[in-house]
Amino acid sequence: MKIPTRILFESIIAAALLSVATFAAAATVEVYKSSTCKCCAKWVDHMRANGFTVNANDVGNKEARERAGISTALGSCHTALVDGYAIEGHVPAQDIKRLLKERPRAIGLAVPGMPHGSPGMEGARSEPYNVLLIDKQGGTAVYSRHGPSDQQDSVMRLK
Repeated sequence: MKIPTRILFESIIAAALLSVATFAAAATVEVYKSSTCKCCAKWVDHMRANGFTVNANDVGNKEARERAGISTALGSCHTALVDGYAIEGHVPAQDIKRLLKERPRAIGLAVPGMPHGSPGMEGARSEPYNVLLIDKQGGTAVYSRHGPSDQQDSVMRLK
């Protein structure tokens, strides 16, 4: 029996899309934050809205950040761990999904500080910010750019 090429191609595409959606939904994010931080709670909501299962640990994030190997210079108000990577601060879910898909040799991603307009920090004001990829030696490179005056394109493609 010969399967038409179009049907075979559509089946492959559908399977690939289902696989990506299932992987993102299956990834559990462990978040370490303060119990009183409202922007951390909003970031947790952002992650859940984007298909992640999130366990919030209201114990602060200093120890989790140190264990992950993230310097205080890259610090923010919460630290998350997902599938072998550390996520520091208000990193958009789309960047985390890309990280989990590309699987670079890295510690993880960081958005230092608490930039206005990042997930969990939405409001009347918005500012440009970078998501940084933290390599295994602690160095950084811009992974993506976000904000009102850019193309919001990813700037680093890893294999």
